Amino acid sequence: MGTATFIDILLAILLPPLGVFLKCGCEMEFWICLLLTLFGWLPGIIYAVWVLTK
Repeated sequence: MGTATFIDILLAILLPPLGVFLKCGCEMEFWICLLLTLFGWLPGIIYAVWVLTK
């Protein structure tokens, strides 16, 4: 359960906050990802992939 699936990574690239929400729920990681995505798409993607693979 520690590894991210292909679908999780794909969701993190297309809709970063949704990918994090499905993994972590409405916790702090989701809000950070949402804020980073609002500031720029690339920081949101990087953070979402990092959260899903850590």
